[in-house]
Amino acid sequence: MSSDGEAESVEAEEEVAETDGGEHPQAHTVRLELVDEPGQLLAALQPISENGGNLLSIFHERGNLTPRGHIPVEVDLECPPDRFETIVEALRDNGVNVIQAGAERYGEELTILLVGHLIDTDLSDTLRRVQGHTDATVTDLSLSAPEGTDDVSSARLRLATRAGKTDEVLEAIREVAGEKELDVVEPLTEVSA
Repeated sequence: MSSDGEAESVEAEEEVAETDGGEHPQAHTVRLELVDEPGQLLAALQPISENGGNLLSIFHERGNLTPRGHIPVEVDLECPPDRFETIVEALRDNGVNVIQAGAERYGEELTILLVGHLIDTDLSDTLRRVQGHTDATVTDLSLSAPEGTDDVSSARLRLATRAGKTDEVLEAIREVAGEKELDVVEPLTEVSA
């Protein structure tokens, strides 16, 4: 017989276990190349959900083509590590071109505001450059253009960044914003006394 303390410990371990192997979900990024035809994005997402993946974000650049003339798509998903290879294999089995697949460990979240002529300066290009040159991925975007797309607009970006890389990400955002004459409202940080 086990004591009450041992029983509680076993119950706690059972609650923590997320997979048959007791592993917790982990964030992963998969970069895909899709043909510009109806249903291709759905075909790419189906193997993820069928194999236990949870979508975190999808970055779909319809106006930006790869050298082969296909659409680049970046999918951030969460799944137990023991299921990730199964998801990648299922994508390939469905005829989806997987350009890159690997674990991404985003340990910090950052929210900033961009203000200026976001539409005229190509918001898609801005997002692509931020994600392509930093250890960050856009997890949420809200755009506000109360006077229409020809006037000043603002975008709230929520970014997931690798632990310890927030300063680098902010510097890259400042650089892109400076080139496009956009203002950056940065997050408040704690100041030591």
